[in-house]
Amino acid sequence: MRVSVLLAPEAGPRPRDTAVVVDVLRATTTLTVAFEHGAARVIPAAGAEEAFALRQRHPEALLCGERDGRMIAGFDRGNSPFEYPPEVVAGRTLVFASTNGALALLRAAGARRRLLAAFINAPAVVEALRGAGAVTIVCSGKLGGFALEDAACAGWLCARLGERGARLEGAAARLARRLAPRDAAEVRTVVQGSSHGRMLREMGGEFARDVDYCAGLGTLARVPEV
Repeated sequence: MRVSVLLAPEAGPRPRDTAVVVDVLRATTTLTVAFEHGAARVIPAAGAEEAFALRQRHPEALLCGERDGRMIAGFDRGNSPFEYPPEVVAGRTLVFASTNGALALLRAAGARRRLLAAFINAPAVVEALRGAGAVTIVCSGKLGGFALEDAACAGWLCARLGERGARLEGAAARLARRLAPRDAAEVRTVVQGSSHGRMLREMGGEFARDVDYCAGLGTLARVPEV
């Protein structure tokens, strides 16, 4: 297995690669929870305008996501993992727009497969990649730039895949590997102490709770493919 990393979604993965899209705070964490609770499908949108247009084509869908951390006016749900219980999302299509994660999903649209990864399902992602020939881990980043929590999650995946014989390709993969948290306690420290984590925690209330949830390691076994 060959593993490469995009530390920000400036380009998409190669067409024959399996893309693993990471947005720890919060899109891939939230969408993993949504699929765990029975969501049928997610359609990423580049922004609110595109999301509303997609809603016209899929009137049964829920409009979900955020801009600058907060739910977009006219949407049904925001970007908190606690907003997607089974009674809301089971069997539903989600049109999802967000500041970072949805754009990374769109960048990865040309890949052979797209998997969602976050710390909450990272061990399960490693298992799901058994037999994958070439993998590109796409970090959503923050506003087009580097996000520590995403790079650390990519590094954790690189470390575990490397233990299974995967070859890390490129400087970004090697850098991410050096950022890999050693254990669950260090995962929590990295996520809570990242600039994005601090920003959300300073917003208070449910945002601080979201950060704490996103900092859990291996709490779900679901690996959504979108």
